[in-house]
Amino acid sequence: MSKISIRFYKDHKVRAVWDEERNLWWFSALDIVGAINQQDDHEKNRNYWKYLKAKLRKEHSELVSDTTQLKFTASDGKKRMTEKSS
Repeated sequence: MSKISIRFYKDHKVRAVWDEERNLWWFSALDIVGAINQQDDHEKNRNYWKYLKAKLRKEHSELVSDTTQLKFTASDGKKRMTEKSS
């Protein structure tokens, strides 16, 4: 994964990284949750995603099995693990 990009959705940053092996973009699920809910609070986004994942797992949704963690650069410049989705 070599290309790192910041996308915007309704003025919210969505971090993305290009996967050369699979030929697709991976996006930060937490950033997507924040953009859709128009929420900038990382903790609220994380809690919302945690709740949603648990609910989807209960329903045996394949979406949850398709998400894994990946390190993205956080707003403080440090690399942190976050959920990703294609």
